[in-house]
Amino acid sequence: MVNKFFGVLVLLALQQNVWAQSGPAGDYQEKPDPRPVNKASWEAIKGDQLHVAFGSTDIRYEKRNAPEAQSLASSWNAKAWKGERIHTQFLIWTTRPLSGVSITTNALQGSKGTTIPASAITTGFVRYVMTDELNKDGSGCGYRKPENFDSSLVADGIDIQRSKDIAANQTQPVWLSIQVPAGTAPGVYKGTVKINAGGTISSLPYEVEVLNHTLPAPKDWKFHLDLWQSPDAIARMYGVKPWSDAHFKAMTPYMQMLANAGQKCITATLIYDPWNSQTEDVYGSMIKWTKKKNGTWSYDYTIFDKWVEYMMSMGIKKEINCYSMIPWNLKFYYYDEAKGKDTLLIAKPGSPEYAAHWQPMLNDFVKHLKAKGWFNITTIAMDERPMADMQQALALIRKADKDFKLSLAGSYHAPLDKDIYDFCVASKEPFPDEVLQARLKKGWPTTFYTCCTEGFPNTFTFSPPAEAAFMGWHAAYKGYTGYLRWAYNCWVKAPLQDSRFRAWAAGDTYFVYPGPRSSIRFERLVEGVQDYEKIRILREEFTRANNREGVSKLEKMLSPFDINAPKTTPAGDLLKKAKETLNTL
Repeated sequence: MVNKFFGVLVLLALQQNVWAQSGPAGDYQEKPDPRPVNKASWEAIKGDQLHVAFGSTDIRYEKRNAPEAQSLASSWNAKAWKGERIHTQFLIWTTRPLSGVSITTNALQGSKGTTIPASAITTGFVRYVMTDELNKDGSGCGYRKPENFDSSLVADGIDIQRSKDIAANQTQPVWLSIQVPAGTAPGVYKGTVKINAGGTISSLPYEVEVLNHTLPAPKDWKFHLDLWQSPDAIARMYGVKPWSDAHFKAMTPYMQMLANAGQKCITATLIYDPWNSQTEDVYGSMIKWTKKKNGTWSYDYTIFDKWVEYMMSMGIKKEINCYSMIPWNLKFYYYDEAKGKDTLLIAKPGSPEYAAHWQPMLNDFVKHLKAKGWFNITTIAMDERPMADMQQALALIRKADKDFKLSLAGSYHAPLDKDIYDFCVASKEPFPDEVLQARLKKGWPTTFYTCCTEGFPNTFTFSPPAEAAFMGWHAAYKGYTGYLRWAYNCWVKAPLQDSRFRAWAAGDTYFVYPGPRSSIRFERLVEGVQDYEKIRILREEFTRANNREGVSKLEKMLSPFDINAPKTTPAGDLLKKAKETLNTL
C-alpha cells in the first residue's frame, strides 16, 4: 500500500510538471526526438524568414526535419457536402526561433454573397508524441519494453493552445477543419488562413466547393460506431472522485466530441475489472453487488443509472453494452455483509457457483432495465471468450429473459450467430455472405473491429493517418454496419507526451488526448465514417431511382477496399482515387 501511495504521488507530481500547473488543458513540454536531424534539409532552406505551405493529411510531418517540397502546395482546393466536416493541414517551418505564433481565419466568401462563417473554421497546432513500432511478427500485440523497439516522435495530437513558440530548424504542422453548415448554398467559397509570427504575417489561400448533397447530423448517421469509453481514466487525469459532479463535468467535452463523431454505444461495466487490469486504469463496477446476511443479494444501480442517463444527455443512446459475464480472470467481486468486507468469487461458466452468482443478478437487472425503459437497447456484452463459456453464459441470460440482447466482439461462431444481436468480427474473419445478408435484413448491428493484431490497417500513433479513414470505406465495401475499436480514451501514464504502453503498440489504447485534444487519427476516422454515410445515402438514392449505373459506379469505387489492400497500396492512394469518384456522384 505504501509503494502504491508513493507511486500515485510521483505520478501527480509528474502531471503537474507536464501541465505547467494548469491541468490537462494547459501547455506541456514534448519529449525530445531520439532520431537524428537531417541537417541537409535545413541547409537547403533559403533565408531565415517564415515559411508556410499546405501539406497532406496523409503525412505525419517530422518535427526535426524541413518538409519535402513534393508534398507541399501554395493553395488548397476541396469539395464538401453540406453538413460535412473537412480538413487539411498546413506547415510552418523556420531556421530561426519564432515566438507566439498564432493563426487567424476569416469567413469564406461565396460568389453570390453567401458565406461559410469564421465560427465554422477551426485550427490547432499539431503536437508530437512518442511512439514505437510493430513487433517482428508484424503485429502490435504482446508485452513490450521501450528499449526493445525503435521509438520516435510523431505528429498526432491537435492542440487547443491558441499560440505557440517554434524553435529554430523545426517544422510545425497546423490542422485546419471546416464544419460546413447544413444550410450552406452550393457553390465555391474562397478565403485565406493567416499565420502571424511576431508581426510577420503570411497568408495561404484556399477554396471549398460545396456540393448539392447534405450529410445528416451525426446523431442521425446510420454507421454503428463503438469506441469504448473509460470514465476511470478521466477521473485519474483530472484528480477527481469517480462519479462526482466534478468527474461528470470533466467528462463532458470528451463525450460531446465522441457524440459528434457519431458514437452509438455506451460502455458500461457490470463488475469490477472485466479485463484483468490490462489497462492503466482498472475499470470499476457501475453496479454494487451486496450479499446479505441471509444469503440473498441486493444490487445498487445508482452509478450505472447516472452514467447511462449522462451519456444519453450527450446524444449517445442507441445501445448500452454491459461488460462482462466472462471476465478474463473469472474473478467476481462483491460486498459480503456477513464478513463486513469486500470479497470475491472465482467461478467458471457452467459451474454451480457461477450460476448461483449470476442468475439472481440477471433476473434483477432485467426488472431494473424494464423499469427504466432501457431493456430493448441493452446488451450483455462479451469480447472473445471460449465458445463453451459463452454458451453457458447465454443459457443464464435466456433464463432471465428470452429477449435479452447479446453483443460480441470476436471471431465468427456459427452456433452463436442467431443469439448475438450486435456481432462484431475481427477484420480478418468475415461473416459468411448468407449470414451477413440475413443479419442486415433483421437490422442487427453487424460490424468489424481492428485491435493490436493487425499491422495494417490500424490506428496506432505510427500508422499512416489514412488508415483510420480506410475503416469506414472497408465497412462500406463489406456491407458492414459499422466499426468497433477499443478504446476512445484508455490513457497511458502520460498520454500527451508518450503513447507507448506496456502491452500493445503505441496508440492502441486511445484516440483522443487530455484537454480534450483531438488527434489526426480521430479526425481521419470520422472522415471515413462521413464517407460511409455519403456512400449509403447515394446508394439509397440510386436504388430508389433504379439508377443501375450509379450503383455500379459505387461498387467499382469500393472494390479496392479489401482489408489487406493497405499492405501493398498506401491507404492514402486508395482514398484519393475513390474520393475523386465519390465527389462526382
